[in-house]
Amino acid sequence: MTPITGSIVALVTPMHDDGSVDYPTLRSLIDWHIAEGTDCIGVVGTTGESPTVSVEEHCEIIRVSVEQARKHAKHVPIMAGCGANSTAEAVELAKFAKNVGADCQLQVVPYYNKPTQEGQYQHFKKIAEAVDLPVILYNVPGRTVADMTHDTVLRLAEVPGIVGIKEATGNIERAQWLIREVPKVNKNFAIYSGDDPTAVALMLCGGQGNVSVTANVAPRLMHELCVAAIAGDVKRAMEIQFRLMPLHRQLFVEPNPIPVKWALARLDRCGGALRLPLTPLSASGQTAVEGALRVAGML
Repeated sequence: MTPITGSIVALVTPMHDDGSVDYPTLRSLIDWHIAEGTDCIGVVGTTGESPTVSVEEHCEIIRVSVEQARKHAKHVPIMAGCGANSTAEAVELAKFAKNVGADCQLQVVPYYNKPTQEGQYQHFKKIAEAVDLPVILYNVPGRTVADMTHDTVLRLAEVPGIVGIKEATGNIERAQWLIREVPKVNKNFAIYSGDDPTAVALMLCGGQGNVSVTANVAPRLMHELCVAAIAGDVKRAMEIQFRLMPLHRQLFVEPNPIPVKWALARLDRCGGALRLPLTPLSASGQTAVEGALRVAGML
């Protein structure tokens, strides 16, 4: 796989008012992101409501996304969310993603069952060995409870097929240690941010990109921010960061993807429908998100 750098949108899954997946709008969003310069499209992750889509829907979202992206002359890779708290299920999702042509897979730390560090290592190693599809690890302890330690990441960086990590703790010191130490075991292992507010700092420290919620509503700006930060252009990167900071904050005023779904509906990009137990954005949340959209120049 050609290493992915830049803005990787953590794409929402558009839905009709009855809760069914809106595949025509999914295709439209992919077209828009490619036109706006998004460097990679991540589907069926947290922002894509992976906890509430069925296995059949999960697979179809991946298939449709790959199919739509391939209609464009420019190749924009699809990062397929294949994570599960069952290793066997994660392997099956990864096999499907490979068969339909996804470029890589995002594998979250198993959630709820709280595996040990050895359990996490064996989980990801098993997936990488079972399916020939590049693996990007995803550490987000605020969601999973289980946290992948620095030493476990270093061990996994030595496993063939594991090519990077989405570091979503928001802890820049942790990210810097990874950027410092990982090249000693695998110089091609990529460190991506999974936290919009601190992503610019991670990239300026040597990270390769940002898996972004904000990119859903500001794809061109996030692409430009990533290009500047990766190139070490602090002045330009921070100009964009200061413009986007209110969005970074207010898109998490309530649990993701509640605010970003409302924002996309406000921009007429997709409907705002969510599946329970997620509920619509509150009135105060709507005011906050609308204000951030205006500051960013989206409205």
